[in-house]
Amino acid sequence: MWPVNEFFDLVVVGAGPAGSAAAIAAQRAGLRTLLLDAQGPRRDKTCGDGLTPRAVDTLGRLGLEVPAYRNRGLKLHGFGGDVEAPWPHGEGSASPRATFDAMLVNEASLAGATVRQDCAATGVQFNGSAISAVETAAGVVRCRWVVVADGVRSPFGKLLGRQWHRGQVYGIAARSYCASPFSEEPWMHSHVELRDASGAIQPGYGWIFPLGDGHVNLGCGALSTDARPARVNTKKLLALYASQQRETWQLGPEQSVASALLPMGGAVSNVAGPNWALVGDAAACVNPLNGEGIDYGLETAVLAVELVRDGQDLTLAWPALLRETYGEAFTLARSLARLLTYPQFLPVAGPVALRGVGGRYLMPAAARLMGNLVADEDTDLVARAWLAAGRGARAASSGQPLWDAC
Repeated sequence: MWPVNEFFDLVVVGAGPAGSAAAIAAQRAGLRTLLLDAQGPRRDKTCGDGLTPRAVDTLGRLGLEVPAYRNRGLKLHGFGGDVEAPWPHGEGSASPRATFDAMLVNEASLAGATVRQDCAATGVQFNGSAISAVETAAGVVRCRWVVVADGVRSPFGKLLGRQWHRGQVYGIAARSYCASPFSEEPWMHSHVELRDASGAIQPGYGWIFPLGDGHVNLGCGALSTDARPARVNTKKLLALYASQQRETWQLGPEQSVASALLPMGGAVSNVAGPNWALVGDAAACVNPLNGEGIDYGLETAVLAVELVRDGQDLTLAWPALLRETYGEAFTLARSLARLLTYPQFLPVAGPVALRGVGGRYLMPAAARLMGNLVADEDTDLVARAWLAAGRGARAASSGQPLWDAC
């Protein structure tokens, strides 16, 4: 039992990449910080484990160690074509989440944050609309600020009124680990043409991400909406995909199979109050085109702590900053991802995109856009077209939820 009514400047709920990054940034900014997690050390998470150059860059800016494995970009396969799409800036990496998350928790502790695992945040006390204390099974913690980073389900976020809009595109995915002699392969691989035993195209895609440790992360996912749900059993699809790739990759059996639903593209409401904010997966900060969330988790954690450090009322400031930072890219990505939920789209678009001129020019550009690797300062044609399209998508979709305040 630890003392009742302890006081911290900041309580961070959830010790994934977003939560740990928030604790590190806050503690370094002089805020006495408590990092809580409902699970124990080295807990796992359903994830592709890939780290884009955006994630690598944020780790570097935080002075944190980047996993030793490096990759050059993405290779896409399917519909008779193979496309190589290098990262336009920097290098990517990958690390099993159990290892990566444990490293970040340790860094938070080394930064001076108090870390308590196996200690779920179970309740909240308010002073008006501001949080005055966080309740746990072990006691009550008074605080000035709260950052909520408890993942896709966000049980603590739900206590604060967080709502997920399933009418927008969301992901369903399953992942596994397989031994492979190609775990040092310097490319991430994605197969956009998945067929069942009868040859019918399945509404999903597969990935193989080398981890540099004798294993690869092998998984599959599909995009879905309430109106057009993906009627696919992702674990069965994963087993089929593994069997199709076993010989090429010399795969061992699938291990640690896990699955999850994934809110995407800011399709949640009520992400902030006067002294609290949702970050990372809890705020649906996930790229709708590729399911990537680690980079946004790290970035939003740092952004939220900057607002906390400045003492701002977060109720409107935090959703506004999310929209300013990610709104155009996420809105356009959601619109494009929605097309993929139509079963007629991929069989028509796939051959065009992965063969000939499309494979040579279109898919490398698409991979850059899927990774949200276009920066405001980029001036090439692809960047200008993407940024202009993003502004147009925002203007055309003003009624769609995007981190609504209420």
